Amino acid sequence: MAEKKKKEDPYVHLARAALELYIKQGRTMTIPQDVPAEMLKIRAGAFVSLKKDGMLRGCIGTIGPVRDSLAKEIIFNAISAGTQDPRFLEVKSTELPELEYSVDVLGPLETILSPKELDVNRYGVIVTKGSRSGLLLPNLEGIDTIEQQIDIAKQKAGIRQEETDISLQRFEVIRHK
Repeated sequence: MAEKKKKEDPYVHLARAALELYIKQGRTMTIPQDVPAEMLKIRAGAFVSLKKDGMLRGCIGTIGPVRDSLAKEIIFNAISAGTQDPRFLEVKSTELPELEYSVDVLGPLETILSPKELDVNRYGVIVTKGSRSGLLLPNLEGIDTIEQQIDIAKQKAGIRQEETDISLQRFEVIRHK
């Protein structure tokens, strides 16, 4: 894992540093001075995913930007992924060395008219019905068909599988590992 940490790109390094500081010291980090300028200039939605032993351990993100820089988005979403994901208990300090991180930076949303406009490896999907919506990132292990992708997003939104009058949006991501 130490070798992997040395090779982390700046996005993943920032997510790791943010969560580790928060878990160990209870503090939210300020943006380090050595972050790439693009992370300060760009505003975008971002998801931070945590895995332990190859299994999901937390994932929280924002569809669009809610903070004034991508760096802040990553910091806050990393902390939330480790402490606020309702599917998991808060990450313990003893787990920190075992966690693998990925950061997905979302591109613009596009409304689509048909599932045929999706590709599970290229596009994430947002399924909406009324006030309920569910998002699924692209290129996830075990998600091989558009039907699976839509079904899981519907499940996350609390939309029954038989409900067909849904709206679809797609988006691309840049995944940092």
